[in-house]
Amino acid sequence: MKITICGSIAFVDQMLSVKKQLEDLGHIVEMPPTEVEDGEGNLIPAIEYYKIRRNTEGQEDWVWDRKEWAMKKHFNKVSLSDAILVLNYDKNDIEGYIGANTFLEMGLAFHLAKKIYILNPIPEISYKEELLGMKPIIINGNLNEIS
Repeated sequence: MKITICGSIAFVDQMLSVKKQLEDLGHIVEMPPTEVEDGEGNLIPAIEYYKIRRNTEGQEDWVWDRKEWAMKKHFNKVSLSDAILVLNYDKNDIEGYIGANTFLEMGLAFHLAKKIYILNPIPEISYKEELLGMKPIIINGNLNEIS
């Protein structure tokens, strides 16, 4: 199966680990970009870009150009996959965090009738009903549940 990993780029280390585990199970795996170009065209780790983006107050056009690029690139991966796997670890004092970007990716997968797997239980957040309405498959950390 071709699977696209979705989740906060803050989970990039976990994404790389899960990617390897899924590949060992025989899946083809895509994930968000691990590097992006900075404002001068140099490649920087996505986690460094994430930190820059979190501290930018809108003056850095290149930051938002890269965000747009990364979102569109990942949407394409979602659309070309059989399923998505949402990695929802704890973040911002929320157990099983699913942020805005991941929610958008889930919505795209839902619209395109892709299978949606979530690694951990759905968090207690304001859009929980919308998440439940997408009827994701909660695998409770067991990657063997993906089929």
